[in-house]
Order: sequence, then C-alpha cells, then structure tokens
Amino acid sequence: MSFRLRVLCLVIVVAVSATAATLWLTLRQASQQINESATADQAQLEEVVARLQAYGSGHGTWEGVPALVQDLRAQTGQRIHLAAEVGPVIVDTDTLERRTARPLGSTVGFVDPRPELNLAGLPADPAGRKEEVVGEIAAYRTGVRFAACLTRHGVPVASAATSTGVPRFDADLSEVDVRDRRGFDVTIDACRDVAFESGQDRKINAARVQACGTPTAVGPLDTCLAQAFVNQISDVAPVPARVYLGAPRDPASVLVAAPLLTAAAGVAAVAIIGTMLLSRRVLRPIDTLTTAAQRLGRGDLTGRVPVRGNDELAELARSFNRMADSLQRGEERQRRLVADVAHELRTPLANLRGYLEALSDGVIEPDPELFASLHEEAVLQQRIVDDLQDLALAEAGNLTYHKVTVDLAELLETCGTAHHARAESAGVSLTVAAEPVAVRADPDRLRQVVGNLVTNALRATAAGGGVRLVASRTDTQAIVQVVDTGSGIATDALPHVFDRFWRADAARGRRTGGSGLGLAIARQIVTDHQGAITVASEVGVGTTFTITLPRAN
Repeated sequence: MSFRLRVLCLVIVVAVSATAATLWLTLRQASQQINESATADQAQLEEVVARLQAYGSGHGTWEGVPALVQDLRAQTGQRIHLAAEVGPVIVDTDTLERRTARPLGSTVGFVDPRPELNLAGLPADPAGRKEEVVGEIAAYRTGVRFAACLTRHGVPVASAATSTGVPRFDADLSEVDVRDRRGFDVTIDACRDVAFESGQDRKINAARVQACGTPTAVGPLDTCLAQAFVNQISDVAPVPARVYLGAPRDPASVLVAAPLLTAAAGVAAVAIIGTMLLSRRVLRPIDTLTTAAQRLGRGDLTGRVPVRGNDELAELARSFNRMADSLQRGEERQRRLVADVAHELRTPLANLRGYLEALSDGVIEPDPELFASLHEEAVLQQRIVDDLQDLALAEAGNLTYHKVTVDLAELLETCGTAHHARAESAGVSLTVAAEPVAVRADPDRLRQVVGNLVTNALRATAAGGGVRLVASRTDTQAIVQVVDTGSGIATDALPHVFDRFWRADAARGRRTGGSGLGLAIARQIVTDHQGAITVASEVGVGTTFTITLPRAN
C-alpha cells in the first residue's frame, strides 16, 4: 500500500471514529436525558395530580387552590395550568406571576375530586341499597357544601373515609389556638346552616335513585345507582379538571458536558496517537535523508540511506541513492580525468622542457630534425587538449551539432577515400560495402567517429590484413560497421575500450597510440545522436565496431 493511501486511510479512520463516537455519545446522552426528563415530568405530573386530587376531595371546592398551585410551581419549576374539563380556567401560574399566558405544555393529567361510590359496602337487597345511596348522596351534598364554606372562611377542613367511599367532612380545630375557637365556632355554625339541604332537594335525589331497577332504567341496578350518585352530586362537587405542565418555550434540558468532553478527549487521543505513528513513519526516513544530504553537502559522497518498502518514501530514498551514486561516479570520473590528463601531459611537457633547457644551455646543437620533433610533440599535446575540450563539451551536452539528412553509403565512401593513402602505405586493404541508408545527423561529427574507428583499425592491422566499412539497415535502424582483421582485444579489456586514455596495447606510445580519447568522444557523439556503439573482438582474429542509429523518415 502506498504511503499516500496509508495517510488517507489513517485520516479517514480518525475522522470516521471521531464522527461516530461523537454521534453515538450525543444520541445516547440525549436519549438518556430525554427519557429521564420524560420520567421526571411524569413523576411531577403524578405528584401534582395527587396533590390537587387530595385538595379537591378534602375541601369540596377549588377555592383556595392557587396557594397550593404556587407551592407546586416552586417545587417542580414547571408552569401549571388547571382548567375545568368543561368550563373556565381554575388557576394558571403564568397569570399568578402576572405574565402573558403561554401556549399549554404537552404533559396533561386529569383530576376528578368527586368520590367514587363503593357499592360493595351497601346492603344486599335492592331496596336497602337504594335507601343507602340516597343517604350517601344527602350526606356528601351536605358535607361538601359545609367543607367549601369552611375553606372559603379559612377554617381548616378534615375529611374521613367511609366504607362506601363517600368522605365525611368536619372542621379541624386540632391546631387552632383556644382563644380563636369562639370565632371559628361561629363560622362553623354558619357553614352548617348554609350546608343544610332542603327536604325538596332530598325528595328529588331520592326519586332519581328509586328509578333504578325499573324497566325504564338504563343498565343493571348497581350501574344505575353509581351513575345516579354521580349525577346527583355533580352540581355541588368540585368540577373535574385537566392539569397541564410546562410550556413550549420553557428551556430544554441541557446535555451533560462530561460524556461529550470524554468523547472529545478520546478522539483527541486517537488523533494524537495516529499523528505520532504518522510522524514516526514520515519523519524518521526524512531525518535519515536530511542527515545523508548534509553529509553529501559536506563532500562525503559515500553516504546512503536504507530503503524499506515500496511507497513514496522508499522511492525518494532510492532516488537519493541514485543521485549520490551519480555524484560519486562523476567525482571519480573527474579525479580520474585530472589524473589521466596530468599523466598524459607530464612526460611530453618534461621532454619539451628538457630539450628547451638543453638548447638554452648549449648542451645540444639545434637542427631541423630536433625542431621538427619538438613541433610534433607540441602538436600532439594540442590534439589531446582539443580532444579533452570536445569530450567535456559533449558530456555537458554543449557540443554543437548541425543535423541534416545524411546518406551513410556516401559518408563511408568519403571516409574510405580519405584514409586510402594511409591504408595503402601500411599494406592494408581498405574496402567499402555500403547500401544507401539515410539518417538525421551531423555529417562532420559522424565522419569524425568513423575516421577515428578506421584509424584505430589500420593501426591494429598488420600488413596484408584488411579493413571493411559496411553500411546496412533494418526497418527502423541504420547500421555502420568497421571490421578489421587485426590483433584483436582481450576479453577482460573490452569493458574499458571506451574509457578515457585507455589503450589496448599499454606498450604503445603517444606517437603510435593516439591521445586515448577518440573512442570516448566517439561514444558520446553517437549517444547524442540517439544511437549506440558496441565492440566485439577476438584476439588474433580481429575487431568489429558497430554503430546503430535511427533511420530518417
């Protein structure tokens, strides 16, 4: 897997992990708090309903309930709205707090303070059951009016349960100061008078109860009695009401920050660990490369960096090593060139200096032969310098070429003619066997290459031998061969043929062996023409140099 892909995968993993962890914890926390909030709201509703139910049942009226509602508001922190199921609003904390009433909340409860008649506590016979229901209706109507009157006048009310489920009301003076009892007694007596129910009302209630069990009655006896009880107390009992908690614009529950901070810390830890791993993977090779580059800058060309894997960093390390190898080879070539030049020029220059000093001191007499020898030596050194300049320009890519379409057959004929006299004087036959083939090349530089190869071939071929210049072609290439029947080159020496100042015969001097740069220059010229030059040789049989060039279209 490439380094870029690994980095991408790591970033994706961190991003996905962070998103997933944050989303999961947020949803979990929100869901948990919503559930807790819903449970808390339900518990608050149940408590509010129970308190209101107890108040309505124990006081027989909703008068005085605002005080209780304010206490519940302070306890729960919720807006409370109590309204009759059919009728007006009983109390609203927004109104009590002198603020504009807001839309109702979504938490709704039902409060019905009316007692439920327990028929199991009544006599078994129908007549007795009816008579008992009539009595319970009268008792509740009287008691609830009495309790409402006491509440209205601030007298504490006490209610007691009975076997029929219908409470009995009385004043609760257990905690009233003795000095205040006389005033309470007056109020209680007055409330008893108010609560007294007339005989006419009793007859109406009794008539409706007695109707149960007749063919015109709806449902069984017990059902009818229960319904009759509810109907006959409804006009005096506290009305059923609905209670609403909260308001749409109440502040929502705030998410607890601790789990989200923990998630953020976890995500940060994952990111830090991933970054550390990435830094270790990236920076360590980069540090190694930096150290090696610094050594390279100080001139130490032997340093290399280890290559691990096949990603971009490994490719960078390989490129650095190739660059260092190239620089080292260039440095070695430069040192070798300087050494070779010094070696090649030291001896002839020493000879020239010695002869000139001898002439100056009168040790030897000047004559035309000596001057000719010195001139020839100077010309040879000039040729070496010129060849070095050509080679340096060619290797630097600054050697100028004037390319035109060249017929290699014609070029080889020209080279053969130019070297014919030399070949004839050496007793070597020089022949040309070339078919027409065109290439895009600098004709002067190609003649320089072929001329160098012909010169070397004539020098290596003894009298009676032969040198052939051959031109042929394939579908895409033009081929030039210089074939001789000379002494040949040893196998172990072939790799060095194109090296600077190399000679196949180490004993051959500069006068007979040339500058030693011709083949190096020839290879560079051929390479600059997008071609290649090779050599094949066998000692005692001969040598063949082969040049391949792209054919002209």
